[in-house]
Amino acid sequence: MAAAHTTNAGKMLYALSMHPSELHVVEPGSVVDLGAIDPGRTPGLSGSKEKERASAEAMHAENVVAMRDLQYRLWAEGGRSVLVVLQGMDTAGKDGTIRHVFGALNPQGVRVEGFKQPTSEELAHDYLWRIHRKTPGAGRIVVFNRSHYEDVLVVRVHGLVPEAVWQRRYEEINAFERLLAGSGTTILKVFLHISKDEQKERLQARLDDPAKRWKFSAGDLAERKRWGEYQQAYTEALSRCSTEHAPWFVVPADRKWYRNWAVSSIVRRALEQLDPQPPEAEFDPATVEID
Repeated sequence: MAAAHTTNAGKMLYALSMHPSELHVVEPGSVVDLGAIDPGRTPGLSGSKEKERASAEAMHAENVVAMRDLQYRLWAEGGRSVLVVLQGMDTAGKDGTIRHVFGALNPQGVRVEGFKQPTSEELAHDYLWRIHRKTPGAGRIVVFNRSHYEDVLVVRVHGLVPEAVWQRRYEEINAFERLLAGSGTTILKVFLHISKDEQKERLQARLDDPAKRWKFSAGDLAERKRWGEYQQAYTEALSRCSTEHAPWFVVPADRKWYRNWAVSSIVRRALEQLDPQPPEAEFDPATVEID
C-alpha cells in the first residue's frame, strides 16, 4: 500500500510504494544478483531527479530527528542495543554515510569502529575475536566501518587462507550474529552498491582535491583491478549471510543523497520497531519537593 509523506513545512508531497527496508532487503535464502541492481537507481521515489533529491533530503532530515529521540530512549532503557554493519567497495561512501546518518546523534551512545588489516595480537586469536570486543553494550548503537565480512571478502579475493577455511566462515558468521541477536542486539547490515564508473569518478576526485588526496593510495587501483572477484565475493556473502536475525540490505549508492535517505530510513524503522521505553521512576514524583 502506498504511503504518503510530507515535509514539516508541508510544501512537498510524494508517495512511497514501499519502504527502503522492504525495497533493499535480501530475503533469507535468496540469491543476490548484483549485476541486476542498478547502483544509480532511486527506487521508492518518483518525479524529476531534482524533485527526488529534494524529497529524499527532506525525509532524511526528518529521519535524523526521529532517530535522535529513539536513540535517547534506547540509552535510557538500557537493555538492548543496535549494530549497523557498513560494507562496500572503496569509495562506496561508508564514511559519508556515518557522517550524514549518525553524525547528529549523541556521541555518548554511538560509537564507530573501523577494521583494517589485523594487528599481530589480533592474528594470534580467531578472526572473530577482534570483532566481538567491539560489539555494542546495552543501550548503545555501534557502527562498523568494514567488519568481520572482510574475512570472506579480501581474505577470499587475495587467497590469504585456503578455500576450505573461508568457506566454513559463512556459517560461523551466521552463528556469531545469532548469538548477538539472542543477547538483545538488533543487527542491520548494509552493502553500499556503487558502479565501477562511479568509483572511477570518486577516485579521480580524491586525486584532484588536495584536501582529500590523503585518502588515495596505489592500493586502491590494485583492488579496483579485482572488481569482478569482489563482486563475486560480495554476492556469496550477501546470499549466504542474510538471515531473519541479521538481514542484509543492498542500497544503490551512486547518488549520495539517495544513499543517506535509504540508510537512515532503514535504521529509523528498526529503532521504531524496537520502541525503546525509559524505565518507570522508582519513586512517586509527587512526593518530591525541590527547595
